[in-house]
Amino acid sequence: MNRTSKPHAAMTTAGLNLIAQALSIYDNDLRLAVCNRRFQEMFNLPEHLAQPGAAFAETIRFLAENGEYAPETDVEAIVQSRVEQALDFVPHYLERERPNGQMISIEGSPLPQGGWVTVYTDITRAKQAEQLLRSRSEELSEKLITHTEELSAANRQLEATNTALEEAKRQLTEIEGRTRLTTEMMPAHIAHVDADGFYTYTNRRLSSVFPSRPSDILGMHIADALGETAFERIEPHLLAAYKGGSPVFEFTESHGSRRIRVAFTPDQCGGVYILSMDVTEETQARVALQQARRREMAAQMTSGLAHDFSNLLTIILGMQSKLQKMELSSEATELIQGTISAAKRGGRLLHRIAEMTSQRTLRPQAADMHTLLGELKVLASPSLPQGIGLSILDNMPDEVLLLDSGKLQDALLNLILNARDACGTSGQITVSAHTVGRTWVEITVTDTGPGFSPEALDHALNPFFTTKGSEGSGLGLPMVYDMAKLAGGDMRIGNTQTGASVTLRLPYRLAPDAKGGLALLVEDSEELRTAFRDMLIDLGYTVIEAASVDEASALTADLPDIALVLTDIKLEGTATGIDLATRLDGSNLPCILMTSLPVSDPLFRKALKCGPVLRKPFTTHQLSALIKPEPAA
Repeated sequence: MNRTSKPHAAMTTAGLNLIAQALSIYDNDLRLAVCNRRFQEMFNLPEHLAQPGAAFAETIRFLAENGEYAPETDVEAIVQSRVEQALDFVPHYLERERPNGQMISIEGSPLPQGGWVTVYTDITRAKQAEQLLRSRSEELSEKLITHTEELSAANRQLEATNTALEEAKRQLTEIEGRTRLTTEMMPAHIAHVDADGFYTYTNRRLSSVFPSRPSDILGMHIADALGETAFERIEPHLLAAYKGGSPVFEFTESHGSRRIRVAFTPDQCGGVYILSMDVTEETQARVALQQARRREMAAQMTSGLAHDFSNLLTIILGMQSKLQKMELSSEATELIQGTISAAKRGGRLLHRIAEMTSQRTLRPQAADMHTLLGELKVLASPSLPQGIGLSILDNMPDEVLLLDSGKLQDALLNLILNARDACGTSGQITVSAHTVGRTWVEITVTDTGPGFSPEALDHALNPFFTTKGSEGSGLGLPMVYDMAKLAGGDMRIGNTQTGASVTLRLPYRLAPDAKGGLALLVEDSEELRTAFRDMLIDLGYTVIEAASVDEASALTADLPDIALVLTDIKLEGTATGIDLATRLDGSNLPCILMTSLPVSDPLFRKALKCGPVLRKPFTTHQLSALIKPEPAA
């Protein structure tokens, strides 16, 4: 027993000794856990049978041998019968007369953790009062006296039942409280609607999954809580659940373009349980992973072919070089030059294929979109004819985002040059940027050219499709599409009333605040903590440390001034840095994950859904790039 449990045990024993009734508690193995002094005194038990660990069977044997259950005399049969009754763990109430004439009531109730609690009450006076009533009330009918006795016994049994019900109510209330607390901590909306569509239960997390919706929706109709547009998307699935189905589906919510996954499960009373989760980040990570796998497959298919084709081109160029040195006719010289030009163009095409299928990875860093768009106009303007205008409509908020600004700028330059080629010598190119809720960054490039042909709308994203004849490689738009998909976003092409339109959608991810302050470093290796602590201090942070998720969670709860969390994925205990990032979700506290796991590890892929991931080893400069944007050139 530890230092704190001894005084508690003494206090418990003292309290039990103040109870007028005899009380005993036996555990699941029918060993005495605790009893009060009244229990020992009532049955005149020896000291060893009143100590914790005493066997229930030995206590029954002692009582039987001392005539407690007279006129029964078979001691072993009595012990076996009482032990079997106790092992059934069924609540019971009975009254019996002891050999010394004392009348007692016995109330037994099983415990939720296993075991028994039994209360023995001396009811001798109550029984004597009943006898006195019988002897002195000759004028009362025998039926009334009997009824009074039955009522008295029933009241005692009812009191015992009420005690059991109160204990059951307390346990149910405790279970309900734990269940509600658990559901309210989950990053999902859990609810129940009745057969008419009105909410009968909610964990008050609707607004965290569906932006701009209320959280206090108990008693509301589901259509009123979600809004007309969202309800129209889920109504067919809800009707299917009312008919006994269990549909699981995803849809894009209109307010903030969040991707929502919903599961409906019917109950036996005509209602439906609802589980709704925001899977936007998961979807973005899935899209990026799918694109990476496609590129890997393309690389495997083309690498061997490109190698052999490159060798052939090398041979062709070598042979043409030899032919150039020979004295041939002017017509032959022109054919040689044409062959060399075609071979060199084939070489450039091979380089573009290698670039598109190579293991390129996006490196998101803290980026200022205002600076990026301003630089884009400076870079693109010299490449445009005098008759073509370029407008940049910057509607981005004043926030630092996590983007691969280099890859994004390259993609936008590619789109601007495509628009230039479409416009010819005069026209207008417009680049507009804005956010969609706090889910997407949307950048659209439009021009006043002829627009996409029907064939181009169907095939423009296919590699090698081009409308520029021999001047185009057909890889420009596919490479922009590849960049968007690798980031977890998408690209759409179409036509407007004045020309062509290409729209990029990239995940809206805020970069950690660069103002410094208090940083929480979570790392279980003391040597690594020292190195990372020095990096954070160099970046202007004051550092506190933890080695496990539980320690880190306690610190974030107690210290509201924490401005940044830098955590390893694998930590002390079973919880990971990913679990910590999940707990911090919604707190607006930036969390950067770090790991030495390979990119193919499932934990690494799971971590990408939570935010930026630093591969060990890394430098102070790489850490700084995730925290604050690079200065403008």
